[in-house]
Amino acid sequence: MILFLSDNGANAESGPNGRFDGDPPGGPNSNLYLGMNWATLGSTPFRRFKHFTHEGGIAAPLIVHWPKGIAANRRNEIVTQPAHLIDVMPTVLDVTGVAYPREYKGKAIQPMEGVSLRPALQRRTVSRTQPLFWEHEGNRAVRSGNWKLVSVYPNDWELYDLAADRVERNDLAASRPDLVKTLAAEWEAWARRANVDPWTGPRRLPWGDDARPGTPPAK
Repeated sequence: MILFLSDNGANAESGPNGRFDGDPPGGPNSNLYLGMNWATLGSTPFRRFKHFTHEGGIAAPLIVHWPKGIAANRRNEIVTQPAHLIDVMPTVLDVTGVAYPREYKGKAIQPMEGVSLRPALQRRTVSRTQPLFWEHEGNRAVRSGNWKLVSVYPNDWELYDLAADRVERNDLAASRPDLVKTLAAEWEAWARRANVDPWTGPRRLPWGDDARPGTPPAK
């Protein structure tokens, strides 16, 4: 089995115009930063890009090659069930039949957060007992089924129904305060469980400048 994936959305570093030097893009010695302009285009139709937890910053393809486990008539098929980096370990353990250890050198190991993606590879539904969570420098998100709660630090939560609004244009937080409260509480519980450090630093901007909330980028 070979899993090929990206860790985030389009790269927006090095100012609006980005930076490129070295080999042609994709070469072994290339040094490529899309910059904000091309990152915005690269994330289309999703909002935002790397660093943020809106779909443009976290939605990325996962390609799975597994001739012995994926039927020939399913090759090149697109599966739309959401997956997360935390699912890689459970998937590998499931396929290999290896148990996840409970301790190392007498110290307890934190339990896995993800689930095996093997059912999705066999045209079955992946069963999750808890939502998916994200945090990056204060930017937060939680997805439970088709509902997604997301925030750009230090702003309030936004709520989207990804089944009807995959590009996160219609914020439903005001009309569903009950759901916002529930999902926010689940995010807080995960943050404590996963040892997420509270973000107390400046608002980090993708073009490289640090600014306090509400301040414009340096010129």
